[in-house]
Amino acid sequence: MKILKINPNNPTKKTIQEIIRAIKEGKIIVYPTDTVYGLGCAALDVGVVEQLFRVKQRSDSKPIPILVRDIKMAKKLANINREQEAFLKKVWPGKITVVFFKKDVVPDIVTAGSKKVGLRIPDYKFTKDLMDRLDFPITTTSANISGKLPSGNIKEILRQFEGPGFKPDLVLDAGILPPSQSSTVVDLSDLKPKIIRKGPVSKKKVLKILKAKK
Repeated sequence: MKILKINPNNPTKKTIQEIIRAIKEGKIIVYPTDTVYGLGCAALDVGVVEQLFRVKQRSDSKPIPILVRDIKMAKKLANINREQEAFLKKVWPGKITVVFFKKDVVPDIVTAGSKKVGLRIPDYKFTKDLMDRLDFPITTTSANISGKLPSGNIKEILRQFEGPGFKPDLVLDAGILPPSQSSTVVDLSDLKPKIIRKGPVSKKKVLKILKAKK
């Protein structure tokens, strides 16, 4: 488990290149976001995602959300209509994961066999710089052992992975992140939108945006 200190507000070109190389080689990384630290890998590579489940000690009955570069990339992964796209333009980038019906390109292991997938674009310079240089999505599940709390404190993340078992290959140490909950999760796959996880973006705000787009 390699630890690489980074400045998330001004990552060097060399640092970004090393991270991209690791992801393309099938490595599992811990990286900072606008909420908590995330656990990332190439989201469409079944073998790599299987390894991520081992690292996180997560049941394969629980889905993994995906980080995308932009709405164009999101539409390659999920069925997104015009109204849903209008909603995305108002909430992305931001602390909100949105669930849609997935396309076949998304492996079933990512969605735990569900026909739905959660997608997000963080409002964070580091992830923007990273995704601008990748032509595929990565996973964005929180970087914690299943059953333990997500964290924005890198020391807590390292403590969780210090014991025996599978570990991330590369940990990006951006220090302590500003306090935040994990992202709000909104399911737009059905006719009636549903908040399936409370988070930084309130239900009231989500409903207000949904009403405003009509």
